[in-house]
Amino acid sequence: MAKEIDPKSTTRAKAFEFWMQAPNPMVTFFKTLNVTRLVKVSKKHGLKFNMLMDYCIGKAAASVKEFYMLPVNGKLMQYDSIAVNTIIKNDEGEVSSCDIPYSEDLATFNRNYLKYTKIVAESCQDWDLSENSMVIGTSAIIDTEIDGAVGMNSGIFNNPFMIWGRYRKRLFRYELPVSFQFHHTQMDGAHAGKFLANLQQAIEELR
Repeated sequence: MAKEIDPKSTTRAKAFEFWMQAPNPMVTFFKTLNVTRLVKVSKKHGLKFNMLMDYCIGKAAASVKEFYMLPVNGKLMQYDSIAVNTIIKNDEGEVSSCDIPYSEDLATFNRNYLKYTKIVAESCQDWDLSENSMVIGTSAIIDTEIDGAVGMNSGIFNNPFMIWGRYRKRLFRYELPVSFQFHHTQMDGAHAGKFLANLQQAIEELR
């Protein structure tokens, strides 16, 4: 569930004061991940690469308390759960948005991923959990390699957002450049850096 909280009662009080009315409140980090373990697990168990990425993103965010807060319409909202959004091609050849509730159990997350993306693809209707969960947006542009991307900086869409393209094969490893965008009211650079370190660790821990 989501509830409004007083920013002054949180560690984000100063950030709320400084950044809520800023014309460009979004910050973007770029990082190259080692996704060798993720590629191996995907091929070994027949699991979708992007599903595994979404799972690792959720796992990385779950231990960073700032991910459970989000500025929405000038208010600071508190959530008790996290979801990871994925963009999919629907049966009309267009794209639709699908929110997957994060579960620490990979099998459960995979079942939900397959279930909800199928519903969205067939219905061509978005699946939105933003009223109850803090949603991390993602966009996988798998048809090409990209070095990174910057989304909207207007503060209209405040959710943290990750973008990546096709992973790259090196001599003995696979690499994936990603961009991570976040609202400065929600977190500082140190929190974003911790999240990205957690993400690399979550990938390495996949079995």
